[in-house]
Order: sequence, then structure tokens, then C-alpha cells
Amino acid sequence: MTVTVPPDRYVSFAGIDCDGNARIVVEHVLALIQQPAFSNGFWDRFRLRLAEAGRLGARKSDELCLACSHTYYIEELFEDAGDDIGLAALRRLEDECC
Repeated sequence: MTVTVPPDRYVSFAGIDCDGNARIVVEHVLALIQQPAFSNGFWDRFRLRLAEAGRLGARKSDELCLACSHTYYIEELFEDAGDDIGLAALRRLEDECC
């Protein structure tokens, strides 16, 4: 009996800078949530999780994971703020990496 091993799902990401794409999205999020009009408890927790990811170093959670896990909230933030550049970066991240 032959066992077929499925291909690594991340092979399709070869040559795509997913970490860089996520970084752009997160930078836009952080810039917006520094403003009182866009800050709330959810974004405080998001900011904390980013800090934890940097400290852990084990990539338990990282920018890419957090951005892909919260696309709907990020999209709403960018729409409310009128951040068209952030929206375009988020769409690219979703299409290429999430």
C-alpha cells in the first residue's frame, strides 16, 4: 500500500513576502489605534498580543497570524478611518497569504 503525503501547503507562498505584507497592515493598524477615536479594549488586546509575540520569539503568534486572524476587524477599522492604503494592503495580505 502506498501512502501519499500531501504537499506542504506553504509551498505556494514561495517568493511572497507574507511577513512584509503583514507588517504593513499592522503598521497601519497601530497608527490608527493610537488615535482616541479608533482605540478601544479590543485594540488594546491586539497591541498586547503583538508585544507578546515579539517577546516570545517562538512564533506562538506573530504579525501574520494576528493580521490574518482579525481581517474583518481590521477591514472595519480601515473603512471607518478612510485608510485606502491600509485596505489595499489588507486585501493583498488576504489574497496572497491568509
